[in-house]
Amino acid sequence: MVVIQIVNWAMGGRLATSWGIEPRSLSDLWSILTAPLVHYNWQHLLANIVPLIILGVLISVGGMKQFVAVTVLVWLLSGLGVWLISPSNSVTVGASGVVFGWLAFLIARGVFTRSWKHILLGIVLLAVWGSLFWTGIVRPAAADLTSVVTISWQAHLCGALAGVLAAFLVSGADRARRKAIAV
Repeated sequence: MVVIQIVNWAMGGRLATSWGIEPRSLSDLWSILTAPLVHYNWQHLLANIVPLIILGVLISVGGMKQFVAVTVLVWLLSGLGVWLISPSNSVTVGASGVVFGWLAFLIARGVFTRSWKHILLGIVLLAVWGSLFWTGIVRPAAADLTSVVTISWQAHLCGALAGVLAAFLVSGADRARRKAIAV
């Protein structure tokens, strides 16, 4: 992402508009794959990169297979959600959907697995980053709509919903694995 941001910066931000998600444009559907990789500016990238590193490490503790599965699901569903519900004539970029998806996954997983370790991690993450849900989903809806660059509550919301779905799916696999070990 840093290399992509250097290229984007060198191109005067044109990469953000060409790789970003333009809602309901069939020819632009591929940008669901590229939009999380590019950011509007360095501040935007820095706001995402710290939680990406921390949350990514926490998810990868469950294994690379889980990390890839959760990331693919969150990446695609948050991007598809943005593509479906964002306002026309807008372009959405950034890894916020992935960040919110990973955070929601880690918080919700404990609810579905009923594992005290996952519940405790979820409580800690909710205490540390719970305000992100407020500032990332609720507050941007009231943001200054005259601004050229606004916060995409759609990416945050769709990422969080995808993360909860991923937690539900992974918990089913966890329960099946625990039953097999117990037998």
